[in-house]
Amino acid sequence: MPDSVMMNRSGMVSKIHTRIRTDTFKSSYDLVGKELGRGKFAVVKKCVEKSTGKEYAAKFLRKRRKGQDCRVDIINEIAVLESAEANPFVVSLHEVYETTSEIILVLECAAGGEIFNQCVADNDEAFTEKDVIRLARQILTGVAGLHRNNVVHLDLKPQNILLTSSRPLGDIRIVDFGLSRCVDSVEEVREILGTPEYVAPEVLNYEPISTATDMWSIGVLIYVMLTGASPFLGEEKQETFLNISQVNVDYSQDVFDGVSSLAVDFIKSLLLKNPRKRATAEECLKHPWLNGHSSPLPHLRNPLRSSLDEPETSPSESEPESPAPSPDLLIVASYKTCSGQSEMKSVRAAFAFDEPFSGRPEIKQELIC
Repeated sequence: MPDSVMMNRSGMVSKIHTRIRTDTFKSSYDLVGKELGRGKFAVVKKCVEKSTGKEYAAKFLRKRRKGQDCRVDIINEIAVLESAEANPFVVSLHEVYETTSEIILVLECAAGGEIFNQCVADNDEAFTEKDVIRLARQILTGVAGLHRNNVVHLDLKPQNILLTSSRPLGDIRIVDFGLSRCVDSVEEVREILGTPEYVAPEVLNYEPISTATDMWSIGVLIYVMLTGASPFLGEEKQETFLNISQVNVDYSQDVFDGVSSLAVDFIKSLLLKNPRKRATAEECLKHPWLNGHSSPLPHLRNPLRSSLDEPETSPSESEPESPAPSPDLLIVASYKTCSGQSEMKSVRAAFAFDEPFSGRPEIKQELIC
């Protein structure tokens, strides 16, 4: 982001350029069909602009959450979307409306839904390695653009990567910037932010967040896309956090059956505990796995036998409901667009997919003990 952008100590941007309309949303848009997704503090609905007939996804965000004014969080999300306006793989912001209780983001509608659906699909519906390579290049190109603007997403996962179409397989759009932060070399940003399965070790240790934090999540994301398994998922959150802090990853042939060794090498370049040793998005785009393959690219993995818990937000924005949070854990609703009703398979055990969390430093011991 430009140096002139106003940013607080938590890496949240407080200045936007988008005009916030206060006239009635329904005077310009018709809501159509059923909800695309619902979370604790947001609901996403498909809408049609009356003047053009174009379809969009309207994200209705409550300004007060748990008795607190969270308008600043929504402004930060708008600012991040503004900064990514030229990024072809980030969902585009069309308009913003505000009422006494809500802010409404009118966003590009990615009709293909989340890539999560293919991640947990059986063989006929699952991604091929060739599919994953193409989508990984797009994800990395999009993330590289964010990182050049000093923006870290902090919640990269299959539920936050949408497709412009599912059949034929379209292009990706990165969504849900509710947890995003702006980082620079002047102020350190330290927060407990993210989704448990995808969160990096430095977040759990309350160490500074950086662009490398996203790269860890991308390593987990690609692992899931290739195998249908969640590498760090345990039976309880504490086991998940322990697996992450110890970088306890299964790279065995059983998990990566039919997947190329270059793909495994790519993931290993990201799932490193030391953030400074992880490959950057730009470096990843130069990796041999994404630039040619010496052997045929088979269809991936054996059929998965898993189920998804009740969604809570998603496509264009929905996410499965998580187990009851710890009293010290502040749950943050994300903006996504639609999740299936099954459960991500773990290499170790099945466990309900968790929603993003945001916490304070004092919860660190609970997270990693």
